[in-house]
Amino acid sequence: MNHKIKNLDLYICLFVLVVSSFLASVIQTSFYQVNISLEKLDTSNNQYIYFDLYKPLSASKENPAPFIAIIPGFQRSKEALSNIAIELSRRGYVVGLIDPYAQGLSSSSNSRRSATTEGYGMFALVEYVYGGAYDFINPDFIGATGHSMGGNAAIRGANYFGKQAIKTNTRSKLHSAYVSGYVLTLLPEVLKDVRSNVGVSYALYDEGAFRNEQKGWANSYMPTMPEALRVVNGVLPKNQGIDKIELNKFYGNVDDLSTRVIHNEAVLHPFHPYDHEATANQLIFFDKVFGSPMPRNPNQQIWQWKEFFTLLNMIVGLYLLIPLTRAFLNLTFFSSIIRPIPIALPTQSKQGKVVFWSIFFLSALIACVTFIPMVDIAKVLFADAASRKLTWFFPQRMNNSVMLWAAFNGTLGLIIFFTSYYLFGRHHGVKKASWGLSISKKNLVKVILLSVLVFVSFYLILFVLYAIFHVDYRFLFMGVRVFQPEMLLVLLMYFPLFFVFFFSNSLRVNGAMRFTGQPEWQSKLIAALANSLGLILIIVIQYVVFFKTGTVFWTTNWLSVNLLFGIVPMMFILPLFNRVFFHMTGNVYLGPLITCLVFIMILSTNTVVYLPI
Repeated sequence: MNHKIKNLDLYICLFVLVVSSFLASVIQTSFYQVNISLEKLDTSNNQYIYFDLYKPLSASKENPAPFIAIIPGFQRSKEALSNIAIELSRRGYVVGLIDPYAQGLSSSSNSRRSATTEGYGMFALVEYVYGGAYDFINPDFIGATGHSMGGNAAIRGANYFGKQAIKTNTRSKLHSAYVSGYVLTLLPEVLKDVRSNVGVSYALYDEGAFRNEQKGWANSYMPTMPEALRVVNGVLPKNQGIDKIELNKFYGNVDDLSTRVIHNEAVLHPFHPYDHEATANQLIFFDKVFGSPMPRNPNQQIWQWKEFFTLLNMIVGLYLLIPLTRAFLNLTFFSSIIRPIPIALPTQSKQGKVVFWSIFFLSALIACVTFIPMVDIAKVLFADAASRKLTWFFPQRMNNSVMLWAAFNGTLGLIIFFTSYYLFGRHHGVKKASWGLSISKKNLVKVILLSVLVFVSFYLILFVLYAIFHVDYRFLFMGVRVFQPEMLLVLLMYFPLFFVFFFSNSLRVNGAMRFTGQPEWQSKLIAALANSLGLILIIVIQYVVFFKTGTVFWTTNWLSVNLLFGIVPMMFILPLFNRVFFHMTGNVYLGPLITCLVFIMILSTNTVVYLPI
């Protein structure tokens, strides 16, 4: 009975995960009106893509439905755009939600410009569907939509299949394309061959708009944007050309595939696909060009509920690490790991507070100013990945810079920790015994084994839930997702350098931020801010400058700054986990081992991976 009580929170977490996964699945399948299956398509040159096929029950051989391919953007897996798939499929469209090449479960591509030359795999999927692969799809009504680089893939698909149509004097296989969050390729040489209906949606506050033809705030204002004007004027008679677009107005003709519409939602680039208005505009477009098989009000959207339940999954799933660990520690084999919690540091003196807060802000400042330089250094050290070449040598283009930043700041953190002890702490009552560093070799091996068991158990639960309900743990573009076996090799590759940061954090959080008489909540909050403040400052600088000038502060590396939206929450909660595991065992080793394994796998499965497989 006592054993069951000790593990009650573990059972509660598992129960909540099952229930929330079930409810997320109910929403995702539109209350079981849509069947979802994971499909694999072998494409060319030993490449392949995985995609989720959303098949409404209303689609059949006797009543074939339009098909829409959805292409996520750079750094995004298929689950990141499940909201669009949910809303389209519940309106009767068959949807193919793909993992782009080098992202998610799909293979890498031999092309360094996969979005442009292959539509991230969408070209092959359209050919496959058009060729009659599914008898419940009407091949005359095939569409594509994507956000950011996925939007580039969509317009490139319209160009690619338009050229085919011109050459064979037939209608384009790609009936309609919706381009979201990308206008760089709305160029004369691309648009002239398009033979599809086209919708364009662009965020009014898109951080990447500095690359557009106009400068300042005008670069994202669609009514007068040259790129948007080309889209519309290209289908209008020359004597009826316009110099200002009416937003949300349909120009051209659906029947001859010349329809054009422009939208300009007031939102930032990374949040654009999750904007209610932007989603409604996309639904209106496909209803217009295809004629919705099951008409619904575009403003009646249910995808937010799926996001709520998978957010609950993510919160509970991460919290699950704690009761999982505790359950293993209850086993006799691991019981020797547990030691009394070391005595906290002496109450801070006035001089001690000056030293503490000076180090606090200095570390945050260093973390802030070193991130972008590490992005640039990574481009040199890991040149193949930076240039999108297939490589076994640190193949994650975006994570390489984060790894360098983490290794540098982790090492510097250790230097600051020990230096402050020898120059100040040891003269003011600080004892090494309070750090939790003391551990036998035998128990260290057990700690390593325990961390691996927790990692395996954590992901085993996720894989089981995904197999049953086809949902993972996520919120918008942040997700804990399933992975292929080869990602374990990537994890082992990145683990050592990242571990420097995770261990440094555990030592500083537990050996330099626990003071006698200080409330535990206050200590944890300070630790969380200390670990994330530097990166938060980068985001603040980027967007304060952006909203004042219309151009972000860091332009060349703006995507790396956007990456921080997913990293900052992880950095904030990391010290909290390290403190909890410290309290469980009395040492600083278990926390960073578990969190490094789990967090780096999360990071690695949510980015591009240029593995030669």
